[in-house]
Amino acid sequence: MVEKRDREQGQGQGPERGRSDRTRDRGEHGGERDGERSGGGGRGRGGGRGRGDRDRKSRREDSEREEYDERVVDITRVAKVIKGGRRFAFRTVVVVGDNKGRVGVGIGKARGVPDSIRKGSERARKKMHRVAISGSTIPHEVTASYAGAKVFLKPASPGTGVIAAGGVRAVLEAAGVSDVLTKSQGSPNLLNVAMATLAALAQLRSPEELAQMRGKPVESVRPFWERKQKARPLFETAAPVEPPVEEQKEEDAHE
Repeated sequence: MVEKRDREQGQGQGPERGRSDRTRDRGEHGGERDGERSGGGGRGRGGGRGRGDRDRKSRREDSEREEYDERVVDITRVAKVIKGGRRFAFRTVVVVGDNKGRVGVGIGKARGVPDSIRKGSERARKKMHRVAISGSTIPHEVTASYAGAKVFLKPASPGTGVIAAGGVRAVLEAAGVSDVLTKSQGSPNLLNVAMATLAALAQLRSPEELAQMRGKPVESVRPFWERKQKARPLFETAAPVEPPVEEQKEEDAHE
């Protein structure tokens, strides 16, 4: 009977002891969670600083986007064959330039059109490089190919304008060229045409570089409308012709 009573008392105390242990553990863990909450507040403040940095970065990107001339050349739907079928996405070709001699072409691909444009714009900004420009036109003729596309560029006098269309016009205007003659030969694919135009601009050399390579004066390498010409009067008056000195002496002797 005594053993049975002790066993019952032990069984009665077991749950109570377990509850007290759980309460104590809960209190300890609760304190730890309270500490984590307080620490989380610190991380929240740090997160606030991170949001401020992101806001400043976004404002800086917006200002840069306003400074650059951004043009969407082509938007094409593409498909990727996977196990369950086909996955569709959009491929966007974007041209970015500052209208002062710097231009770049970027390709963006995403499930949505806005995301693909954003990706293409970011890649175009990263790939921007400077091209040689002579005033409002290009220094010399140039031909370049990319894949199946072939583009020919020729300088033009002021007032001609950009005689081009499609990807060629977008790249040239973004680079800051306002007078040029062009001819697209080969594939009409807008992506290949834009890349061929970019390759042609990369081949350009300034008049100073051309003169140094050929060993000629700079003025002889410039386009004819930029060469310095001596100003001549429209009507030239004939100067009086004086007789030679010997004839004057003979006339004096006869007199």
